[in-house]
Amino acid sequence: MNTIRSVRGMHDILPADSPLWQWLENQLAQIFAAYDFHEIRLPLVEQAEVFMRAIGQATDVVEKEMYAFEDRNGDMLSLRPEGTAGVVRAAIQHGLLQSPGLKVWYQGPMFRHERPQKGRQRQFHQFGAEVFGLEQAAADAELIAMVERIWRTLGLRDKIRLEINSLGDRADRARYRQLLIDYLKPHVHRLDADSQRRLETNPLRIFDSKNPDTKALMADAPRLFDALGESARVHFDQVCHLLEQLGIQYQINPGLVRGLDYYCRTVFEWITDDLGAQGTVCAGGRYDELVAMQGGKDTPGIGFALGVERVLALLSAGGMEQVQVPQVYLVSQVEIGEALKLAEQLREAHPGLRVGMSLAGGSFKAQFKRADRSGAPLALVLGEAELAAGVVQVKNLRSDSAQQDSVPIAQLAEHLARLLAASGEH
Repeated sequence: MNTIRSVRGMHDILPADSPLWQWLENQLAQIFAAYDFHEIRLPLVEQAEVFMRAIGQATDVVEKEMYAFEDRNGDMLSLRPEGTAGVVRAAIQHGLLQSPGLKVWYQGPMFRHERPQKGRQRQFHQFGAEVFGLEQAAADAELIAMVERIWRTLGLRDKIRLEINSLGDRADRARYRQLLIDYLKPHVHRLDADSQRRLETNPLRIFDSKNPDTKALMADAPRLFDALGESARVHFDQVCHLLEQLGIQYQINPGLVRGLDYYCRTVFEWITDDLGAQGTVCAGGRYDELVAMQGGKDTPGIGFALGVERVLALLSAGGMEQVQVPQVYLVSQVEIGEALKLAEQLREAHPGLRVGMSLAGGSFKAQFKRADRSGAPLALVLGEAELAAGVVQVKNLRSDSAQQDSVPIAQLAEHLARLLAASGEH
């Protein structure tokens, strides 16, 4: 019988890798809290219309990548390909937009059916943050400042650069769309097949083409940045001024567009050169019309999504690792119930204490080998003689000394607290 394997592009996160994921998740949660963001947890499956209406029918996500399917009731559902549309749906459904200034963050897996490659999988993970009800440039600047703090906290700021642009307002984009079509039509033969198709449906997406001839043609195309109306230009100038006041370095990239139809005004990407083709680590922008598109009242919004796998790849490339090992390892030659009882007493006295032990028993020599391989700094030795005397032998596994301290069981928790505090383990 063939072994069943995971679905292509959907990978397991193994125990050796989980500590770094947990560390990153804790770091990000603390930073979000520092900016008064509150977590929202969303379902993995939504009505497909949530994404079709928000993202746009002519985008690659809807046309090619969504995991959409009809359920037994005939409803068209989809695994979520991104987080923002679901957050907007939840905010409208539960009446969270009654007062301006809602700040929420989310995390979890997203799904897109595309060709798996390094840095891009069919199941991938994101952290995202969204702000609703604030049209002021200060909301854009604070959100970008929060991402800046993430990179500084993770030690990645020198590996990532910030690029920003403005997509203007609806009227600006409509006016520019025609300018772009007029420029491209005489050169349609130079466009790749995907770009020819996008010419009528979503011409701004042609800027994302990787085809050399198309890229060369787009290098001389008119820029949306030059077609901005007064309101959008003033807003963008304010954002840039605030970033400069905050000391945040950025580059204006007039060719930067976002792949989803709902974006307007400020858009931004944090990009690295250390991950090859998949260099965008975090991206986002304004979506002032999205809430109305999803059936709510006119409510401005801005947000971003951060790719967890890509951040972890940067951390790992820099030598960052997190290893979870037991803080103490119980080596015993007594009846297993007595050993389990002692382990529970220690966990009760020290919530969060990581206690390892061999449930399969074995000789002292075999158990000490397991204790050493576990990485635990301390071994607790409990034999029949120790149990009868009401003591435990405490041995430092990371020292060449053969010394063991005999500690009364009643005082063991306090003794361990001192040792772990001195070693920085607790």
